[in-house]
Formats: sequence, structure tokens, C-alpha cells
Amino acid sequence: MALFYPPTGFHFLVRFEGLLLKYPGFPDVGFQEVGGLSVEIAVEEYAEGGENRFKHRMPGSVGYGNLSLKRGMLSGSPAAKWFKDEVEGFQFEANDITVVLLNEDHVPLQAWNFLNAWPVKWSIEGLNAMENTLMIESIEFAYQYFRRISPGDLLPF
Repeated sequence: MALFYPPTGFHFLVRFEGLLLKYPGFPDVGFQEVGGLSVEIAVEEYAEGGENRFKHRMPGSVGYGNLSLKRGMLSGSPAAKWFKDEVEGFQFEANDITVVLLNEDHVPLQAWNFLNAWPVKWSIEGLNAMENTLMIESIEFAYQYFRRISPGDLLPF
């Protein structure tokens, strides 16, 4: 009988689907941190007349937070160019983003595909002459929804 252990969360890559066609060059896959992989279903309550012991609770709309990505600042990266073009041209073009969790042999274990994502925030951590640290940039993306993808359903890298 095989034992299964939970995977580690430090070996992953991020794919910007279709972005290399617009911004050719090296793929923008390396990030230090990915956050915002969450979904929440609202609960709607309905009080029935004459029933004081409880309220009926029903599922409501589904809500998603922003996807946040952090890494050492890279000038000229496809993601940074995308955000710059969005802000300066004020033309918001959505692209899919896929986050892929890898095992120790670099084989995909699980992936999440964020559909119709567009950048909504870019920031860098403060400049500080008293510390010898990397410049960290953070990019946040809004999206319609995300779906989990099984390893067998992933396209090749």
C-alpha cells in the first residue's frame, strides 16, 4: 500500500497564456509567492413566517479574491509590459493565467487556471537605504473565475 504525502508549496510556475505572442522573449514563469487562490460562496438567509427556531440558509453567489504574484523586480518582463500597456493605453485586454504546482521531478501535480485575468495593481516594496534587500514587485489580477486542472489535462510547457 502506497503512502501519499501532501505536496510542498514551494515548487511552482506561473504561465501567462497567450502573452508571449504579444511580448516575445523569455517566458515569465518565476515568482516568489502566489496568493489569492480562494473561492467563497455567499450564504443567503430566508426567514419563514411562523418559524422562529431557524432561518433557511441557501447558497448565494460565488466570489473570488484577486490573484497576487510577488517576485524580485524584473525590468522588461512580459507581465510588467502587459501592465504598463494596460495603464498607459487604458485598453484592458484579458488573458488566462495558469499556476502549476510541480513535484520534485518537475512533473505537474495540480494546476489552477484563472480565466480572463487583467492586472489591477502593481507595486514595489519601499526603497530603504538601510537594508540590503531585493526589490520585490507585486502584481494583482482580477479575473472572472478559476478552475482546478488535473495533471493529465495540462498542455505541455
